[in-house]
Amino acid sequence: MTTKRVGDVTMDGRPFTVIGERLSPGADAPDFRLQRSSDFRHVTNADYAGRIRLISTAPSLDTSICDAQTRRFNEIATELGENVTVLTVSADLPVTQNRWCGAAGVDRVEVLTDHFDMNFGQAYGTYVEELRIEQRAVFVVDGDNKVRYAEYVPEIGQHPDYEAAIAAVKSLIP
Repeated sequence: MTTKRVGDVTMDGRPFTVIGERLSPGADAPDFRLQRSSDFRHVTNADYAGRIRLISTAPSLDTSICDAQTRRFNEIATELGENVTVLTVSADLPVTQNRWCGAAGVDRVEVLTDHFDMNFGQAYGTYVEELRIEQRAVFVVDGDNKVRYAEYVPEIGQHPDYEAAIAAVKSLIP
C-alpha cells in the first residue's frame, strides 16, 4: 500500500499530498531509476555504489528557488572531492533540464528526471501528487548506501538548509 502524507507540504500555505514514506538517517537508500538529462541514459542507485551522494530534489528548475538551490550545490560540488556525486532530481522533461543547465552554466551537478514514472519520488517520499512534482528535499547517502541526512522542506517556496546538508557530506569525507 502506498503511503500518502496529506498536508505534508504546502505552497503558499495550501496543503498538498506527498506520496511515499519519509526517509530517516540510518535507513537504506531506496533504489531508483531516473533518466540523465545530459545523455538520456537511465541510471539507478547502483550506478553510484561506493560513492557519497548529495541528492537534491527540486519542484522545477525553471523557478527561482530551484534555480538557486541547484546553482548552490553546483558551486560546492568541486570542493567536495572526487568521491562525492551531487545529483539534482526534478520532474522536468530532460530537454528542459538540458536547456536550463546550459543557460545556468551548471556543469558539476548531474541532473536527472523523474518525469516518466515518478519512481524516485515515491521511493524517497517526495512525489507531490496533485502537482506531479518533487517536494523540495535534500538527502546525503554514504558509500554504504545509508541515508545520513534527510531534509524535507515543508513549504515549496522555502530554501533547504544548504549548510546542514554540506556539513553532512563533509562529515563523511575521510
